[in-house]
Amino acid sequence: MLRILIFAALVLYGHGLEDSPDTNARVVGGTNAQRNSWPSQISLQYSSGGYWYHTCGGTLVTQNWVMTAAHCVDSNLNFRVVVGDHNLSQNDGTEQYVSVSKIVKHEYWNPNNVAAGYDIAMLRLSQRVTLNSYVQLGVLPRAGQILANNNPCYITGWGRTKTNGQLAETLQQAYLPVVDYATCSSSSYWGSTVKNTMVCAGGDGVRSGCQGDSGGPLHCLVDGQYAVHGVTSFVSSQGCNVVRKPTVFTRVSNYISWINNVIAFN
Repeated sequence: MLRILIFAALVLYGHGLEDSPDTNARVVGGTNAQRNSWPSQISLQYSSGGYWYHTCGGTLVTQNWVMTAAHCVDSNLNFRVVVGDHNLSQNDGTEQYVSVSKIVKHEYWNPNNVAAGYDIAMLRLSQRVTLNSYVQLGVLPRAGQILANNNPCYITGWGRTKTNGQLAETLQQAYLPVVDYATCSSSSYWGSTVKNTMVCAGGDGVRSGCQGDSGGPLHCLVDGQYAVHGVTSFVSSQGCNVVRKPTVFTRVSNYISWINNVIAFN
């Protein structure tokens, strides 16, 4: 039986068996995103020693709710969300900083088995953010929507730009086309580790998520509009940009009713 290694969002390096998921995805092989080109992207940060540190990405889905990965908020830390950010090391003048008042992880999330799925969480903000050209709501897919193989998508995030490399200061983006479930679940790819409640993208050995982009969006172009079809979940613990080990995302279209219910009843 495949052993699954889970790495908390704060772990800097992932080591493990071949095919083991590492849940700290950050963008590898990307380029600097243009300012406010992905205005629904947020930075999830935690406080330590009087400072705030970026740990995960996420997507603004209403003015006071953010969607991220469940494994990003397994730790009992003090979190805040930053919207409208572009360069984490400087004041862009467009940021809004909001504390997190409630964390709702999927009830079936198992922190000891990321391959079981359900790696999704909703964060209620302490106040509503102001929408403008730098801060917009992410567009979510219709319930149950499945994307075709090679559908164009982009991952975005501030993570490490190579395995065990440096964190990005400026928001990165990388082109990651969809790898359909039949291909991604085949023995030469992820095999049974991947479930049909997930989306695979990339796998060319050049571009990928890597340590810490977790929770951030996979923006996919459908009918002329980018929608957030994935929540970054895991990469191979053998390295971020491993050939035929696409970055794996929670498939948002599988959780639309769950997302709506969380917002409605919390």
